Amino acid sequence: MATTIASDNLIDYTPGAAVAAGAVVVIGDLIGIAAVPIEANRLGSLAIRGTSQFPKAAGAAINAGAKVYWDSANSVATATSGGNKFLGVSPAGALSDATTVVVVHYPPGA
Repeated sequence: MATTIASDNLIDYTPGAAVAAGAVVVIGDLIGIAAVPIEANRLGSLAIRGTSQFPKAAGAAINAGAKVYWDSANSVATATSGGNKFLGVSPAGALSDATTVVVVHYPPGA
């Protein structure tokens, strides 16, 4: 028998520093998004599944259906894996001159 400790979409999170609404939080290989502000050292929650619009790396297109990664150093979504963390898949993609991209985000391996 299993004991549920979190819903499918949210996890508990207590940050050491304040987190703004919409902030992307990287915890190891897991990426969460704060729907509302979370005060430092206060319990809040992060969405680990959903569909969100993210700022996109300049100059490179992302194809529809392509894997998308989070570039923490530049705070943008990109199609380049490298040292970036898996974010999800873009259902519609984004042209090279687009500044944002829609991503269905979920944990790696889900």
